[in-house]
Amino acid sequence: MKKNPHFIKSVVETAAKTDTVMPWARGARRAAFIAKRAGNAPVRKTA
Repeated sequence: MKKNPHFIKSVVETAAKTDTVMPWARGARRAAFIAKRAGNAPVRKTA
């Protein structure tokens, strides 16, 4: 099978330009999500 260097070069350039922020990325957005989730934890009662 013949390799297509132009296609590979195009994919690498596009990946370098993309600035998609993932929900699990480190930073302020993740810290806010964790704080929100931790703040809404139900209070557990024992019998």
